[in-house]
Amino acid sequence: MSTLQITDLHVSVETEEGAKEILKGVTLTINSGETHAIMGPNGSGKSTLAYSIAGHPRYTVTSGTITLDGEDVLAMSVDERARAGLFLAMQYPVEVPGVTVSNFLRTAKTAVSGEAPKLRHWVKDMRGAMDNLRMDSSFAERNVNEGFSGGEKKRHEILQMELLEPKFAVLDETDSGLDVDALRVVSEGVNRAKEATGSGVLLITHYTRILRYITPDHVHVFVDGRIAEQGGPELADDLEANGYDRFVTAGA
Repeated sequence: MSTLQITDLHVSVETEEGAKEILKGVTLTINSGETHAIMGPNGSGKSTLAYSIAGHPRYTVTSGTITLDGEDVLAMSVDERARAGLFLAMQYPVEVPGVTVSNFLRTAKTAVSGEAPKLRHWVKDMRGAMDNLRMDSSFAERNVNEGFSGGEKKRHEILQMELLEPKFAVLDETDSGLDVDALRVVSEGVNRAKEATGSGVLLITHYTRILRYITPDHVHVFVDGRIAEQGGPELADDLEANGYDRFVTAGA
């Protein structure tokens, strides 16, 4: 059992007008095997939380803590966080020209686990995961995210999650831009990876449609950099029916 603990987290970002506080005291605990959905309107701080966990240099943690099994995540470099078991599926993955998907994935697996996977087993595992995600075998020889459609980028992110087997996966708007079929395939990939490894999942989304496939144990409503409400799956149903207005109004 692993635990990702976020306590009274305050995060700011530099703007033309100076430092702007985005997160204003977020406290959240995620255990192995749990799925937490973060929902909220645009600009509420959802993605800032994701990138702060991962160690994006643009975001400055001004106070508070993030620990993984008691270890100080904020003291770790980005690659140390990945090796410790943290994974981020970005909303807008970057292109890596000249690096094929197959080379990228095997290099990442080697860096995370500390040793190169045996090639024969690795090829079998990668092909099996790609088949499950309805990805053509030729995809492995394409350059990372170069010319990928939105759906291909999201499938590639979940392919990474399945093969790297993190303790905790932060999925930033994985459902963005997906059609119904792609949403189902990607969601099944998340569920498959979680079941295989017992990983915890922090799922950031605007909409409830992905929660029809990935059932959350806990739902947290973000408004103005704070958690305005918490509950179970029924809270997502309430948001689908009534929106965020009452939380935004109360926050104002």
